[in-house]
Amino acid sequence: MAETVMRNQIADYLNTGTAETPAWSLMGVGFNTLDENPNAQQDSKTYINQVSQTTHIKSYQTQFPFDTDLIASEDAVMALYTIGKNQKTGADAELEYIRVDLFAPHPTLENTYEARKFTVAASVTGITGAGGETVKVTGTLYGVGDAIQGTFDTSTKTFTAV
Repeated sequence: MAETVMRNQIADYLNTGTAETPAWSLMGVGFNTLDENPNAQQDSKTYINQVSQTTHIKSYQTQFPFDTDLIASEDAVMALYTIGKNQKTGADAELEYIRVDLFAPHPTLENTYEARKFTVAASVTGITGAGGETVKVTGTLYGVGDAIQGTFDTSTKTFTAV
């Protein structure tokens, strides 16, 4: 019987440190949703000997829409909140992000799983909350360039490119 993958079997980490000294913060508590939309870009043509189009995938415009509760003790949430609050732009709004497939363990390394590392531009589109409600931070992480395939050790929080 096929085993379905549950959302908690995909772990997301945001680098809240620096590129030189990363601090991988789990995007867990506070995050209501964090989806992945690969957004394949196509190139379609109908050749002279065809009636129907031929379509090829030429690139991806990856997006990760998110919805969080503003929890001051959660570093990943606060990193996104700070970008929106301070209206950061350009490189100041870019972060490193890792998506880990906990359902795909490395065959020989303990606590190590297949992972992808992205550079993302954090677009915070809302910091909202009505009276008596939790403040929400919403937006989208947009992929910058190509993802790096690798593995992630969840005990040491170390990404290794493959």
